[in-house]
Amino acid sequence: PPPPAVERSSAGPGLWYEKAAPGDRRLGKVVTVAKSRSFRDRHGKVLLEGHRLIKDALEAGAVPRTLFFSAVGHLKELPEAQLKRASLVKVKFEDIKSWSDLVTPQGLIGIFSKPDHAKMSFPAAQLASSLPMVLICDNIRDPGNLGTVLRSAAGVGCEKVLLTKGCVDPWEPKVLRAGMGAHFRVPIIANLDWESVPSNLPAGVQVCVADNRDPGAQAETEPVSQGAGRAGSVSGNPKAPVKSKPKAAPPKDEDGEGTVGVCTPELTVQYYYESWIQTPVAVVVGGETHGLSPDALHLAASTGGKRLVIPMVPGVDSLNAAVAAAIVLFEGKRQLLRRHKQEDERQKFPAV
Repeated sequence: PPPPAVERSSAGPGLWYEKAAPGDRRLGKVVTVAKSRSFRDRHGKVLLEGHRLIKDALEAGAVPRTLFFSAVGHLKELPEAQLKRASLVKVKFEDIKSWSDLVTPQGLIGIFSKPDHAKMSFPAAQLASSLPMVLICDNIRDPGNLGTVLRSAAGVGCEKVLLTKGCVDPWEPKVLRAGMGAHFRVPIIANLDWESVPSNLPAGVQVCVADNRDPGAQAETEPVSQGAGRAGSVSGNPKAPVKSKPKAAPPKDEDGEGTVGVCTPELTVQYYYESWIQTPVAVVVGGETHGLSPDALHLAASTGGKRLVIPMVPGVDSLNAAVAAAIVLFEGKRQLLRRHKQEDERQKFPAV
């Protein structure tokens, strides 16, 4: 039962909030939710901080449990009907500041039920711009990178994003912060085994892999020493280029697991800006430390997918994973839109 000292909030009729008493234990709980993945998983709760993120979450139908705020005015910008489902607790701004993750705390933080993509209502504009393109994240461990990747996926209009088990938890505060609301604009299915990835993909999909570490994939035209040097520097495995024909060059990201290259499937290698779009399509992006897993390459091979190379100046080892994802996704979008335009024109002016 709520404590007796409940005041009527001036944020609107029917909105009640309570003032936290000194030593209120709930603030400590907030920190636990933010820091511990096991707590988030076990209790199905996540922590969201700041107006923009909380507003996006409420509008997408995420369920708020408790909202802590430092001034009643903070509630005015949020959808009132949704607020009625939560416990509202007014706390001192100093308290929020002491455990806030933001450089400039906004005095608003919420504990939500862990959002379920199947129950969310994504923005109409986002759905209207959706493309038959799925992004698969493979071993992306850096929170800032994953958040930025999700932002690009939402920006390009991906149908959904799949995260395999090697990825960082998308509900970690740093990922949420870097995602800038992308979590509530595009469906995210996390923690997948590779065995269950295909069942989350559309029928007839072609899976391509973005290769952000293999600027010399066409090693046939390059001096061998250059190819060997680069591969050695990236994977710690100088034998890598020798294992197979350049077309089937083992991924340069196996952290020296020499055996993997032997059974690496052959993938057609091409530049990302050459035509590769077939609908529907899925693009796999690997993290910077562990890179693409053999599972990703096998899935791509089994669907007739390609290895899309982003060419770089010799001596530059690799791109940031989030940058590589954005380059390939937006190029895919460009190719899709161009194809649609050509099809429209063919319908208007059929060949005689």
